[in-house]
Amino acid sequence: MPATPTRPLLKRVPPVAWTAVPWIYGTLFAIRAFFHLPLMPTDPFPPTPDGWVLIASGSVLAPAGCALLRRRPLPALGLLLAGTYAVTLGLNGLTVGLVHYAAIDIAVGWIATTADRRRSLTALALAIAVLPAHQLTRTGLGRPLLAAYDNGRGDWQSWSVLVLTAVVAWLIGNSVRQNRAYAERLTTQAATQAVTAERLRIAREMHDTVAHSIGIIALQAGAAARVTTTQPEAAREAMRAVEHEGRETLAGLRRMLVALRAADSEPPVAAAGLGDLDRLAATTTAAGVRVEVRRRGEPRQLPPDIDLSAFRIVQESVTNVVRHAGTRACRVTLDYRADELALEVTDDGRGHETGTGTGFGLAGMRERVALLHGEFTAAPRPEGGFRVAARLPAPATAAR
Repeated sequence: MPATPTRPLLKRVPPVAWTAVPWIYGTLFAIRAFFHLPLMPTDPFPPTPDGWVLIASGSVLAPAGCALLRRRPLPALGLLLAGTYAVTLGLNGLTVGLVHYAAIDIAVGWIATTADRRRSLTALALAIAVLPAHQLTRTGLGRPLLAAYDNGRGDWQSWSVLVLTAVVAWLIGNSVRQNRAYAERLTTQAATQAVTAERLRIAREMHDTVAHSIGIIALQAGAAARVTTTQPEAAREAMRAVEHEGRETLAGLRRMLVALRAADSEPPVAAAGLGDLDRLAATTTAAGVRVEVRRRGEPRQLPPDIDLSAFRIVQESVTNVVRHAGTRACRVTLDYRADELALEVTDDGRGHETGTGTGFGLAGMRERVALLHGEFTAAPRPEGGFRVAARLPAPATAAR
């Protein structure tokens, strides 16, 4: 089993830690001057008793909100804002402290990352609204807020900085959420395409494996039915051929199912290839359609995908000759060139899959060649009959 990769730091540390730690630090940093600690600055005007009650209440509400951030994000942010609001009032601060507001920014970014846009915008609005709410409470509802700032009791510049940090935190979180959704869509699309490609591959394999054998079986069974009374021995030979071809088809289907079920660690099952071409020609010839195989160039071992595709193209072409051409012979030519394999199947019959039928055979051959970046043609011959030709890239170094 492969080792599980280490999760990133942002995923290992829960959001409660990212928000609670800076908030608690900001609170301790703000009240340190009231305890006359060595080597620490002192403040001659400590909070009033009511102020200490506000600080204590906020120190309970804010960590509670941090703890609920993963399960109930908006109520958690409300508790965090209420705690920050209470502590800031207890300290008689001009505005919310930068460290305290950093914890709020982290919460806003977390909500923007994990929640939908409506809830994340609500969280951003709440984070920004706590700033004027604090100033209105400090200056009193009867006095204009702008006048309070003109009198030096506030700092518009620091307020704008805090708003900007909240907006930036929301933008970062929203961008992370969009990137995550985009990656999930790409993964789903890739999985769907892989499933579709695999289904097409299996469909091609099933068609190529079964169609040829069924054509041979139908041809032999028809011949046996015609000579049952006049030539009993010939009929028996035809039925033996039907039995043999049926067993071969079942064996091929069994090999395909075993290959599909096999785990990655198991050795692959040997697939068909051009090495089976002579057996294919012999079987088809025995069924009544003579297959002449010609080879040009120096035969060599091909990559498995090219070898299998070349054999399936020849097999399907011969099957079409047996089923549709109405002729007693066809020719298969393999040309091993320096950087490609050219194959051709021709007959002198009446043509096939040109005007009627679904044409799955030609479509499957065309898909195979396209996947290998080759060239494929299938059309009636001017002198009569049908011609299937394909060129598959197969450099001599690819086999090695």
